[in-house]
Amino acid sequence: MHAPHAAPTAETLRTALAGLLDGLPPRQAAQAVDRLIANYRGRTPTDAPVLRDRSDVAAYAAYRMPATFEAVRAALDALRERAPEWAPATHLDIGGGTGAASWAVAAAWPDGAHSTTVLDWADPALALGRELTRQSPAAPLRDARWQRRALTADLALPDATDLVTVSYVLGELTPSDRRAVVGEAARTAQAVVLVEPGTPDGYLRVREARDQLVAAGLHVLAPCPHSDACPIEPGADWCHFAARVSRSSLHRQVKGGSLGHEDEKFAYVAATRFPAPDPGPASRVTRHPQTRKGQVLLDLCTPDEGLTRRTLTKRHGPLYRAARDTAWGDTWPPPEDE
Repeated sequence: MHAPHAAPTAETLRTALAGLLDGLPPRQAAQAVDRLIANYRGRTPTDAPVLRDRSDVAAYAAYRMPATFEAVRAALDALRERAPEWAPATHLDIGGGTGAASWAVAAAWPDGAHSTTVLDWADPALALGRELTRQSPAAPLRDARWQRRALTADLALPDATDLVTVSYVLGELTPSDRRAVVGEAARTAQAVVLVEPGTPDGYLRVREARDQLVAAGLHVLAPCPHSDACPIEPGADWCHFAARVSRSSLHRQVKGGSLGHEDEKFAYVAATRFPAPDPGPASRVTRHPQTRKGQVLLDLCTPDEGLTRRTLTKRHGPLYRAARDTAWGDTWPPPEDE
């Protein structure tokens, strides 16, 4: 799930983020990130944001934006795989903060001419997001609109939007506000992409939102191969995926790691008002494939059999060879043109 045109935008974002911490002592930045990670999600009402000032926002953005960008980009790639001819003309980034999801949308449709509006309740985040997009070559980012809005039960969105993204936001909202935000997204959008942390709680929030989107008449395009009830038993397992993220020096300082990358675990759903142009028979690989001598084991969510495991051996010929190159989160079988 990697967009071929996304790399330049990702590199531009990393360069812009590196400049945010100029003048901010590394120890102060690391301490700010530690504090913000400890209490950012799920404990703060939307009228009292934890991101209090520019230094808070700069530290948190430098630490979190690359991971959010990669997770949303992966979800958008899955949407594009199912609806390759569709492209948004308008994009609404709900709870977008400093705009990571908007950067991902610009990467997913690099030749597009869509307009983007970012809604968030934290003025410092909106101001810094606007500052960052000035360094982007993408017109949808440079021309984006940034609006302060509380994500509460009385949220009113425009009557028609092509794409709505809601990333790493649902966990910050009360249950009633969460239902209101998802309901408004379902009402206005042709396509909705929701991304949450790849934890059991994050998955449950995505699952609840998925049910709400389906009840509103939308079709689930990814990651699920169907719009029926999720076959996972809550509490026994959870559906999540991973996106590779290049680690900055701040990442390494905060986490004490030496690797140049890490994997961002995320849960997501992509749903559309329109059915996929070609529904196809594809399943989704829900865990790391297990490669053994002469065989590959694939855990799949299938269109009509629920959760199942497939074993591919050398006697399967091309399918076995394809399975050896298949990754967690991919569709199975792979598209014929691959």
